[in-house]
Amino acid sequence: MKNALKLLVSIDGVEEALNAFKGGADIIDVKNPKEGALGANFPWVIAEVKMILGQRAQISATIGDMPNLPGTASLAALGAASSGVDYVKIGLFGPKSFDEAVYMIRSVVKSVKDYSPRVKVIAAGYADYDKFSGLNPLLLPNITYKSEADGVLIDVKNKGESNLFDFLNPSQLRIFVNESHKLDLMVALAGRLGKEDIAQIQELGADIMGVRRSVCNKNNFHLGKVQEALVSDFIEAIRDQNNMTSRSSYRILDERIKTIG
Repeated sequence: MKNALKLLVSIDGVEEALNAFKGGADIIDVKNPKEGALGANFPWVIAEVKMILGQRAQISATIGDMPNLPGTASLAALGAASSGVDYVKIGLFGPKSFDEAVYMIRSVVKSVKDYSPRVKVIAAGYADYDKFSGLNPLLLPNITYKSEADGVLIDVKNKGESNLFDFLNPSQLRIFVNESHKLDLMVALAGRLGKEDIAQIQELGADIMGVRRSVCNKNNFHLGKVQEALVSDFIEAIRDQNNMTSRSSYRILDERIKTIG
């Protein structure tokens, strides 16, 4: 049976964090949209969000669309971890090869885990990688496993009007999810996703669905502001889909038991 899908909401500060939390988001993701798809926010912003929400919510922080600078990445990751977050996400923008990516993520993992083994490291790739000669995100499961990180994320770098499924088809994503789970990695999918994508993301077996634009008052990654009511509506839609999936799974299991009997 598939796990219940969780919602990650990317926020740019305390006000949005509170709106996402009150709306029921499972993970509050602190980022800076002005600096890119996985843009890093300031340490004091992350710390303030943590101070206000405390242990009431899981918090993640991005450290940027990172160039191939493992030392810079590991230092940034340590800064995020020391702010009290539960997850540290790094965008593999700069690395162009499997080995470069492994060295980058392994450096980040060492930096974070030496500080606190409880903090999870998430390696992020971009579905539109070929637009900037980047690393194919379908390599992430093996890269992440070899780096001893905890999970993988596929996002879209250049938001525009395209979403995740404009770059990777369901068959590719299903293989990605299955490979990741076989390696005991958590899987998050993002990239201009909306409520209309919930059923597909759930069917693919992802653990986490990441959103921002679809829970903002403006359909704009940079200018929109996260709204409590829109997060609440999204959560309700996910719960409905989770319940439908659960009922379907139990029905299939019951039919198999009857067949065996």
